[in-house]
Amino acid sequence: MSPSDLPSGTPAFRLAYVPGVTPSKWVGVWKERLPDVPLTLLAVTPAEAFGALREGTADAGLVRLPVDRDDLSAIPLYTETTVVVIPKDHLFAAAEEVSAEDLAEELVLHPLDDTLGWERPPGRAANERPETTADAIELVAAGVGVLAVPQSLARLHHRKDLTYRTLTDVPQSRVALSWQAADEAPDLVEEFIGIVRGRTVNSTRGRRAEAQKGQKQPKKEQKPSRSAKPGGGSRTSGKPAARKGAGGSGRGRTGGKPRKRS
Repeated sequence: MSPSDLPSGTPAFRLAYVPGVTPSKWVGVWKERLPDVPLTLLAVTPAEAFGALREGTADAGLVRLPVDRDDLSAIPLYTETTVVVIPKDHLFAAAEEVSAEDLAEELVLHPLDDTLGWERPPGRAANERPETTADAIELVAAGVGVLAVPQSLARLHHRKDLTYRTLTDVPQSRVALSWQAADEAPDLVEEFIGIVRGRTVNSTRGRRAEAQKGQKQPKKEQKPSRSAKPGGGSRTSGKPAARKGAGGSGRGRTGGKPRKRS
């Protein structure tokens, strides 16, 4: 469902996300907490993500840092492991991890949509940069070179003839939640912030929850206490009724053993 399909006045939340980021777990929590507010997912490229936020076609976005803080706000969420994608028969496939120094003699592909922000990529540079990560993956499969990417992108572009290993001593990609800068985040953005930060329903800072907290809840009516039965103690006294003498006719419910009948 797109926002234009919704009845007039129905609130909706539009969440953009870049390749490799999987918002499904947060979307599931959203549907549980705000079932009356549809959430629309917008798949965007890294180049499109910030434009979607600035133009208002998305209310918030799961993007990769850095974010221009002049007109956008951002909350870092997590840092990804960087890996090197290689053919399965590559020498590195026998290792558990690879260092940047190990790539010195390798042709390392550097796509135009790279997300790692290298000052200087390791290894030997190709004559031309692939346009996209997907194009670079195809070249690795063809035996042209190797590729360093965040682990989520290696999984996204998984192929049976390729594998990957952890790459050390290199930049890492950080994923963040971003939205248009303002004195206060919009209500629905604030709700999503609470979800990605793991707040519970009772601890969320969303304005909707705060409004509910501000409402006075009706007090529960207290049940009148039961009157004590004749010869017995009150049920709520916590103490058993005292046992009467041998000639008495009444015994407390929790009194001593009953007398034997003669």
